[in-house]
Amino acid sequence: GSFMLVNTSGRLAGQKAQLLMPHLKENDTHCIDFHYYVSSKSGASSGTLNVYVKVNDGPIGNPVWNTSITATWNRAELAISTFWPNFYQVVFEVVTSGHPGYVAIDEVKVLGHPCTKTPHFLRLQSVEVNAGQFATFQCTANGGTDSGDRLWLQGIYVRDAPLKDIKVFNARRFVALFSVVNATKRDAGNYRCMIRTEGGVGVSNYAELIVKEPPVPIAPPQLSSVGATYLWIQLNANSINGDGPIIQREVEYRTSSGSWYDIQPVDSTSYKIGHLDPDTEYEISVLLTRPGEGGTGSPGPALKTRTKCADPMRGPRRLEVVEIKSRQITICWEPFGYNVTLHYRYQAGGQEQVREEVSWDTESSHPQHTITNLSPYTNVSIKLVLMNPEGRKESQELVVQTDEDVPSAVPLESIQGSTFEEKIFLQWREPAQTYGVITLYEV
Repeated sequence: GSFMLVNTSGRLAGQKAQLLMPHLKENDTHCIDFHYYVSSKSGASSGTLNVYVKVNDGPIGNPVWNTSITATWNRAELAISTFWPNFYQVVFEVVTSGHPGYVAIDEVKVLGHPCTKTPHFLRLQSVEVNAGQFATFQCTANGGTDSGDRLWLQGIYVRDAPLKDIKVFNARRFVALFSVVNATKRDAGNYRCMIRTEGGVGVSNYAELIVKEPPVPIAPPQLSSVGATYLWIQLNANSINGDGPIIQREVEYRTSSGSWYDIQPVDSTSYKIGHLDPDTEYEISVLLTRPGEGGTGSPGPALKTRTKCADPMRGPRRLEVVEIKSRQITICWEPFGYNVTLHYRYQAGGQEQVREEVSWDTESSHPQHTITNLSPYTNVSIKLVLMNPEGRKESQELVVQTDEDVPSAVPLESIQGSTFEEKIFLQWREPAQTYGVITLYEV
């Protein structure tokens, strides 16, 4: 057994003395038993006694047990469950308070059997979770526990986790559950189960919390081919941020304007998205999933692309005349939400004139268009054409005659007169533009 005596008289607060035990490698449950004494001459504590369990010459970590007041010699147990091939070292440390007195440790023994007053933990298993999830450690112990015991999950370089639940099976076995909530990469690291009882402390082996980031593609999908109602894409998702393995791929696509979207599972590196609207812009991204709850990453960068125009299903319908004047005609048609081209032809100056105009009135529930600069009293043939790169559809043709208008003057040089004794005989040509049927000449 080891012995350590620290006289704290005349010492400044915060000075330290340590007793290091030899390295121990155990393949079975065992117990370290020691006696301790903290005396005080002034009524104030002379110091703090800390006990550490350092594993595989790693960092010393936080104390597993400490005390600062005892009036008599006391006994405590360390139930240490660090299993071979790992090794550990117990470090006793005295930190002076600045008050006079003594801190002593005596009869430190490594026993070949379990502790009698402190439970022993079974081997703690490592836990893997996806970022943002709850990581639950199950600490199973041989021995009993009561409400006065303190249980916690001690982290090394990471925050401790409080007790979530405890299940007592019988006087010789219980399971304590600890949760690291909303785990992030900062929470990843080593944890061990701790129980502080009236008689000492139980310490498990260190287990690792592994936090994986759900995968996200680095690049957007690539476009292979485009149709009016479909898009072929390459997923292009081999390069990722985050962690694999990838167990599921999904394609998310939405219209650039509006709130419509859909998600489809994909089992190959290329995919045809069907049943789309023609001449519509879509945003397409890939979702990747790794194993475990919360393993789906956020959507990768989006590919923005537009479907082709479709061959029009039908031409404009119900082409009707709204108003006829001598030099203009206003027509209307059944609305269907696309720009249309007006084709019209008429005779002017002995020649057939063919014209076209585009009507942009796609939003109106009563689309109409006025054709201007026409000749009066002229037959005009009108039809509407719906055209896009894929094809064209025409309405039925409407033949309309413009109204009559004031005729132009009789050409002066055409007036000829013959004089007689009692009369003058006149003759002349028709005006160049009659603009209707001339019913009367006045002389």
